[in-house]
Amino acid sequence: MAANRTIQADVALNRAPLATLEDEPRARPGVAARVLRFATHRPLGAISVLIVLTLVLTAIFAPLLAPYDPVQSHPRLKLLAPGEHGFTLGTDEFGRDVLSRIVYGARPSLTAGILATVLGTLVGAAIGLVSGYVGGAADMVIQRAMDAIMAIPGLILLLAVVTILGRPSLLNIIWALCIFIVPSSSRVVRGTVLMVKEQQFVEGARAVGAGWLRILRSHILPNVTAPIIIIASVTIGNAILIEASLSFLGLGVPAPNPTWGNMLAAGGRRWFEQQPTLALIPGAAITLTVLAFNLLGDALRDQFDPRLRGT
Repeated sequence: MAANRTIQADVALNRAPLATLEDEPRARPGVAARVLRFATHRPLGAISVLIVLTLVLTAIFAPLLAPYDPVQSHPRLKLLAPGEHGFTLGTDEFGRDVLSRIVYGARPSLTAGILATVLGTLVGAAIGLVSGYVGGAADMVIQRAMDAIMAIPGLILLLAVVTILGRPSLLNIIWALCIFIVPSSSRVVRGTVLMVKEQQFVEGARAVGAGWLRILRSHILPNVTAPIIIIASVTIGNAILIEASLSFLGLGVPAPNPTWGNMLAAGGRRWFEQQPTLALIPGAAITLTVLAFNLLGDALRDQFDPRLRGT
């Protein structure tokens, strides 16, 4: 009775009832508002996004940004310091422009890191979804296979795969990184699936006769998407670092094509005392890229994890 009197009084005073005001849907914030909110709450994440976008655009538009041909040598202009004779970052032991090689070196590093991470994470996620949902003997066999791969030291596994695939190339590195990434992605997704499949909404879907494929696609996959995105964002940085390590060992993109790893292995290692920038510049590029992707992964984890949204 008291509630009815309150609503009647509101109507008499030309005011909307309180119940009507509470039931009105709230407008969702626009894209610009959400981007601003993310930048305000996750400043390191916003900075990492800017760095990653800059690196990607640099790799895409390398022919427009590089002042010289990255493989063109100038024999009379070897080992120049940064700024000499118009070379912004100097030249290497063959007289090649270091800035142009850094710009072009972003291409194989980002290609290997991003493409291998996407393929490896998707394959690992698919294996983890099926393994975690089916369970039983199939789950045991799949997980023991993943354990066998993870038991091999990472660098030994990568060296073995690259050697088996043949001569060093960017494609072989991508395949080796995929094999390296699949087991860890599979384990993380499987653990999430084991928790989600016991929830009541999954049991309800089974009760109404939904098939396993529909349950995986419509009910379980949306709930493991956030962990998959977080795994991928963190793994990209590690993949780029591994690609640089393989190139440093001579198992990456063959010379004279520039990569940050073979720049460290060639001029950076042999001429460090005479020209330290040959090692410091590609090393800084690798460090900045890996740091940006790791910060991006932390920001995405904080954004998607409900327990960390208020921190």
